[in-house]
Amino acid sequence: MATYRALLSLKSSLDDPDSSLSALRLLNLSNNISMEEVDIPTYFICPISLQIMKDPVTVETGITYDRESIEQWFLTTNDMSCPVTKQPLPTDNSNDSMTPNHTLRRLIQQWCTINAINGVDRIPTPKFPLNRIYAVKLVKDLGVPHLQQAALKKMEALASENERNRRSMAEAGVGKALILFIVTCFQEGKTNGLLEALRVLHHVWSVDEETKVAVIGNNDFLESLTWVLGLNHDNGHNHMLLLKIEAILVLKMTIPVVNTAQLERLKLEFFMNISTLLSEKKISQKAVKSALHVLVEACPWGRNRMKIVESGAIFQLIELELLKPEKHVTELIFNLLANLCCCADGRAQFLKHDGSIAMVSKRILRVSHATDDLGVQILSFISKFSATHGVVLEMLLVGAVSKLCMVMQADCPAYLKKKVRGILRLHSNVWNNSPCIAVYLLTRPR
Repeated sequence: MATYRALLSLKSSLDDPDSSLSALRLLNLSNNISMEEVDIPTYFICPISLQIMKDPVTVETGITYDRESIEQWFLTTNDMSCPVTKQPLPTDNSNDSMTPNHTLRRLIQQWCTINAINGVDRIPTPKFPLNRIYAVKLVKDLGVPHLQQAALKKMEALASENERNRRSMAEAGVGKALILFIVTCFQEGKTNGLLEALRVLHHVWSVDEETKVAVIGNNDFLESLTWVLGLNHDNGHNHMLLLKIEAILVLKMTIPVVNTAQLERLKLEFFMNISTLLSEKKISQKAVKSALHVLVEACPWGRNRMKIVESGAIFQLIELELLKPEKHVTELIFNLLANLCCCADGRAQFLKHDGSIAMVSKRILRVSHATDDLGVQILSFISKFSATHGVVLEMLLVGAVSKLCMVMQADCPAYLKKKVRGILRLHSNVWNNSPCIAVYLLTRPR
């Protein structure tokens, strides 16, 4: 609460230039150390991030910001004005247009040193911005076999430091060079340096429009990522799993920008490798979401839908949902299941899993409105097109029918209740002995 009140006080002071607030009271919780309150001068705080500045720079309006925060502000908002004064700034906000405030940085570093006893971490001296000439040299080194490993490790270190380095690397053509390197690894069947290359490409992707253009029509790159996802574990399970995780993160960014022809030509191997990755127990949540996003992007095409079903992905999706993942993951899984259950083979694979209907019915009214809609859609497909006597009885026994009745009683949209009413009436001859739905089966709209 102390931190929250302090941040509110700081925000108030920024909104009111005449405020005489001289210091900010907040708890420093770094390194999980219990400490007393520390007085932090307000001019040490970045007006954007509300954190102590690590690399203070002053813009032309005279306001000082943390370099990373102001650069991120320009990048994400496209608002070339001073966030505090609202005055316009030069459109070219390069390193030359922002003046490093060395005096303030030294004061901050001195203050951090004095308060080290209270658990305050020292602010390191900022490194010089990445020189474009040096970035170009790293790209050239990538083409020299005995210099590749050193160049990739240096690229990874630079890309992970800050957004400024990533933009400099993008301008030097690092993204396109890495795509070529990854394709070469695929063609030669080698994995040395591949992990670093994927990590750097993931870092620079968001700031490099030329890289996005380079993957359009580049089938070799998609095949290269498919190859990485299908690598065996002969060289160590953990290393290969890390490679696959980085590949799926890059693939998630690649799929939305490729053209329709590329999406339509995706191979069965592509989906089988993703399905296998989803079965890995040590995979991160970020990688799971990326894999699900890739499947969602590819699913609208009928051929891809059949390949996803054939890959065994439906079983893996249900198993993944049974682990009770976070809300967004559940919504992605239900989105996929709803799309896959619109075809006969998809419904057949769905019903082969003993817990499929029970899982869907249990999630309805428990996750989100989107999940409710998709869950009812799945049950609608099953009840209309795959409703054998055994399936209809199973829906009653596992609580799917009861859950549909609860939807009728809940504060749900009219269109959803109409769809549920249709499901309930569809099999009234089997379900009419269930007291929880009798009122809905006997009621007819006038």
